[in-house]
Amino acid sequence: MRNGICFKDKDGNQLSWDTAFQKILNRFYNYYLDVILLFLWIVGYVPSHLFRNFVYQLCGIEIGKGSTIHMGARFYQPNNIKIGEGTIIGDHAFLDGRARLEIGSHVDIASQVMIYNSQHDLDSETLKAKEEPVKIGDYCFIGPRAIILPGVTLGKGAVVAAGAVVTKSVPAGTMVGGVPAKEIKDRKLKTYNYRLGRPRLFQ
Repeated sequence: MRNGICFKDKDGNQLSWDTAFQKILNRFYNYYLDVILLFLWIVGYVPSHLFRNFVYQLCGIEIGKGSTIHMGARFYQPNNIKIGEGTIIGDHAFLDGRARLEIGSHVDIASQVMIYNSQHDLDSETLKAKEEPVKIGDYCFIGPRAIILPGVTLGKGAVVAAGAVVTKSVPAGTMVGGVPAKEIKDRKLKTYNYRLGRPRLFQ
């Protein structure tokens, strides 16, 4: 409390002046971030891969040569997202960058896939967020509407079936599916050197 002003957090706990000041700065930073995310959401509907990639890179996303993100993508913390070469990400994907998100080269991510690396700690009294990085290896395939949760690593060439919810890391060359995702079989292809086709022109 200073000069009769009392600061409290969302749980009603009294805050020191220094702590309150840091929280105020953090709140304004989040407002700024919300504006950036709104801008990226709008950019995501511009029907030009070159333009979208240019703006995404300006906002901190690392995008390798020949990679593209189809229309309608949403992001959190774009500066923590790295995408390798020759990767294609389908329309209306959600890429979470609140912790590090690394997507390898020649990865095929289908439409409406959601990748999260932050979630609430359900055992916390304040339901605080906990963040864990996600890494997707080269030559992975992720089917439509699959969900990848925090802390997951997909090994090289791993396959995630459509609609799967991946809660644990997947070994290289392994196909998983279901809710929660479980191993289905090993991928027959053992050596990966293919290149994905071109992205849809106006998508």
